[in-house]
Amino acid sequence: MHNRLVGRKTALAGWLRELDAVEVRDILALRKDAADRRPHSLRALADELTSAASLRAAVDGLDQACRDVLDTVLRLGDEACVEALAERLRCTGKASRAELKRALGQLRARALVWPAEGRLVSSPGLRPVEDEPPQRITPAPRAPRRAPQNRGFADRAAITPATSTVDGVTRLVDLCDVEQVACRAVMGLRELRRLAGVLRADEGRTRLWVGLAVEARLLAVDDGRLVPTVGADPWRAASPPERLTALARAWPRLTWTPGKQRPASAEPSSSDSGDRIRRGLLERYALLDEDEAFEHRHEVVADLVWTRPAVHGRAATEAALVEAESVGLVALGAATSLGRAVLAGGVDEVAGRFVPPDASTAHLRPDLTAVVAGLPSRELSAVLDLAADGAAGGWRFSGASVRRALDAGHEPDALLARLASVAEHGVPPTLAHLVREVARQHGRITVTPVACCVRTEDPVLLSEIAAHRSLAQLSLQPLGPTVLASAKPAKETLALLRAAGYAPTTAAVDGTAVMARLPRRRVEAPPPARAATGGWRAPLTGHEVAKLAAALVEQERPRPKFVLPPVESQRIGTVRLLRDQSLVLRDSEVVLLADALVSRTSVEIAVANGPRSTVKHVITPVDHAAGNLKANCAPRGEHREFLVSRIRSVRAVTSV
Repeated sequence: MHNRLVGRKTALAGWLRELDAVEVRDILALRKDAADRRPHSLRALADELTSAASLRAAVDGLDQACRDVLDTVLRLGDEACVEALAERLRCTGKASRAELKRALGQLRARALVWPAEGRLVSSPGLRPVEDEPPQRITPAPRAPRRAPQNRGFADRAAITPATSTVDGVTRLVDLCDVEQVACRAVMGLRELRRLAGVLRADEGRTRLWVGLAVEARLLAVDDGRLVPTVGADPWRAASPPERLTALARAWPRLTWTPGKQRPASAEPSSSDSGDRIRRGLLERYALLDEDEAFEHRHEVVADLVWTRPAVHGRAATEAALVEAESVGLVALGAATSLGRAVLAGGVDEVAGRFVPPDASTAHLRPDLTAVVAGLPSRELSAVLDLAADGAAGGWRFSGASVRRALDAGHEPDALLARLASVAEHGVPPTLAHLVREVARQHGRITVTPVACCVRTEDPVLLSEIAAHRSLAQLSLQPLGPTVLASAKPAKETLALLRAAGYAPTTAAVDGTAVMARLPRRRVEAPPPARAATGGWRAPLTGHEVAKLAAALVEQERPRPKFVLPPVESQRIGTVRLLRDQSLVLRDSEVVLLADALVSRTSVEIAVANGPRSTVKHVITPVDHAAGNLKANCAPRGEHREFLVSRIRSVRAVTSV
């Protein structure tokens, strides 16, 4: 198996050597991960192209027709050829033959399949991509039909869903601040449904709100529950456009699969590809011109499923489209300016068009509800939250919610005054009556935590409490006409009394009221997950890819063998001999003497004559053998021989 893998890599490297620089450049452009590794040779490029990560990325970029052809090539193995493919995939017509040719061209352009000696060779490391052998090439669906549309229609249609999403995430963050929302690595389905009921939303929108809040680092999991982060308060205090900006930027980064029955995960999973699904969908809509829209959404989904089947499933892509519409990125079959800004940048510049400004007043209605036109400001929410429970699209007042405000130490008149300060049309009589009726009963009973006592100034009321069946587990015992002893701690006693319909308050031993305060927790959000990259260097530009391809091809080009001219070869040989025979002459003098010998030109030499003297001769060398230099001496032209070892210097002369 190892030898076969090495053989396939060698075959790939050999095929790459047959390509020109333009063809290698096109492969590098489609396999950018391999190019970004900056291979130093075509053999190294073959190693990069056959790595598991690079092959997975290349296969994920194939459309369904190319996957069908690649799967069939892999199943045919050594018998793979064009005719065998055409027969297996039933390509009998002109159109099917053309589609087979196109698919093979795409596979060749990605160095996944290439022709060699009449057959088709596949890259080592590939495995069949389909569960079942394809019977034919899956035809491309109909191209999504487009229609003209005013560029402002989509933006206006996106205002309502975008505003609803900002409001929903805001209420979710506020809820997690005052109530325990159970969540570990993954939120349980039961807790998600409970949360959806509290927020008055469906499960899909609630799942999206949780995912956006976690991805925008507004909520984090701490000790098995969702808790606001230190960034939640600045986000909550920001304007609606600023809040929408954070959520819109977070949406393409969500990694959990859209429409997944399993609720949103608080931690990213390596197996999920939700971010690629969402970004791919938004990029598809962003290809439209600003004055056109897709007529039918199912055609867009079908096109994405066929074009990128490794990423887009039908159910997940449809769910991602619903999410994009909820955030205001897509509307009426077109990408909004907010959606285009998410891809191109500048979200904060356009977000103000998709949410109304903060509302500082509310309409308090006689049916004990409060309705806000738009998004409530933080001050308005704080006032309404004192005595009402938040619901989808507004607040609702009840005896329990008003009692909560009184438990926190607010006097009834001051509470009504605060509500009147934010009421557009004043406080309705029904709400004022509710506040005063709850206040009339409030505080008639006090619970003192002396393990613990129930006190009241009304002996009849005390007798009623002592005889109440639902309070039997407190084992209440009379300590006097106005005091009962409870067997349960003060916290449990308070809860049971309130469940029985009473309105007790907590008091210290000296009788002073104890204000109920809900503990508020803030945690640090976990660091954002980093996407895996191919290395520390920046990706290559198109120009750099072309330059790399040219260098790889040039490196593999065979070099012509350089043959020295006969005269030059003779000169070099003579230089070597003369250098070996003379230990005195400098290299430049040896070269000068060799040139004179080869070209029959004159030089002046100084020959040793005794231990301290030399005699100069102007000679024209004619031969050299056995360490002797034969030359004609000027001016008479007499023939003489000189030992090379006795020559002390060589100098050029201009004339004889």
